[in-house]
Amino acid sequence: MIVSLLNQKGGVGKTTLAVHLATALAQRGKRVLMVDADPQGSALDWAASREGENAFPVIGLPKATLHKELPKLAADYDLLVIDGAPRVYDVARSAIMASDIVLIPVQPSPYDVWAAKEIVDLVTDVRPFKENLKSVFVINRKIVNTAIGRDVTEALSEYELPVLKSQVCQRVSFAESAGRGQTVLEVEPGSLASQEIEALTTEVMELIER
Repeated sequence: MIVSLLNQKGGVGKTTLAVHLATALAQRGKRVLMVDADPQGSALDWAASREGENAFPVIGLPKATLHKELPKLAADYDLLVIDGAPRVYDVARSAIMASDIVLIPVQPSPYDVWAAKEIVDLVTDVRPFKENLKSVFVINRKIVNTAIGRDVTEALSEYELPVLKSQVCQRVSFAESAGRGQTVLEVEPGSLASQEIEALTTEVMELIER
């Protein structure tokens, strides 16, 4: 099973969600491989800054041949998590072709809603070749104690893709843990940030098992 986090817009928190999702899945006993498909290599940098052993391997593969190469790698793992690149059309399309589930992180702002059209169009283009492809929006970096997450969910309804119920808020702990190559699940287990990631992971698992 291959899950990708993709958006042609930068700065939506793809890497943060990808490393947290991969960590949560590994903590649930899954054999996980993380694939950094972003030429900037943020997930690789995250793994390199970690002290001690990681819960899963991270490899860099920012290539337009992902859909050809990943099925072989997937055979040795329960789940592959792809951290996609913004503004790299060929790699994004290949990642979609490789994926069973595409998670589209969106920040609660009109700009992000408008920019989502590009990745939604890419998914739509690929869908005829992958009839069982699942794609959903994930509200990320929601401002705590605001209604704006609800408002963006309504705005995204124009795209006819489902929006996950779980929402991840903007919290300092995500940045602080990333600086050490860790996640809030390890640094602050049981915190609100960890609870949000666990809720997201549960929803993703439900998608996988459907």
